[in-house]
Amino acid sequence: MTLLTRKEYGELKGWSRQHISKLVQNERLVLNDTGLIDVDASDQLLAMTSDPSKAGVVARHQQLRLQRDAPNAGEESAALQVELAPDFQKARAMREHYLALQEQTNFHTQQGALVERKAVENAAYSAGRLVRDQLLGLPPRLAPEMAGMTDPWQIERLLTAAIRQALEDAERVSMADLEHAITPS
Repeated sequence: MTLLTRKEYGELKGWSRQHISKLVQNERLVLNDTGLIDVDASDQLLAMTSDPSKAGVVARHQQLRLQRDAPNAGEESAALQVELAPDFQKARAMREHYLALQEQTNFHTQQGALVERKAVENAAYSAGRLVRDQLLGLPPRLAPEMAGMTDPWQIERLLTAAIRQALEDAERVSMADLEHAITPS
């Protein structure tokens, strides 16, 4: 456990006397009973309570201190620290961007310009099944009537009318299903 006076700690960190006093006042430095600063504990406390959005400023100041003290030795370590520091502002901007996209999607959904994909897929599947069932139901229904017919024109007219009726019924039912499926609740 290393203990330093406020002046020594300020010189170690390259901070002004006023900055050290402000940190003590905000209880961001660990002091022992005699008023000396516990360096290790204070460094941990500062790391835990520092504002992540200020990481760039901290890295820049560290780089300037290293350049001032040893012009060639500090460049590599400061560059490494800048790369490793989390980019809070970038993460926050990304979060805000995605929240804006989500709100845009909600707006378009409420306006009826967007619908849920699953609802449309279910409605399309149901409509397809309905059309298939309607058309496959025609032969058993029409077979007895067509058994006695010999005129091709009458057979064609009967089949066309029955198919048209089946498709119109399927259209009415599937339109109602589709409207129900895509209407927001």
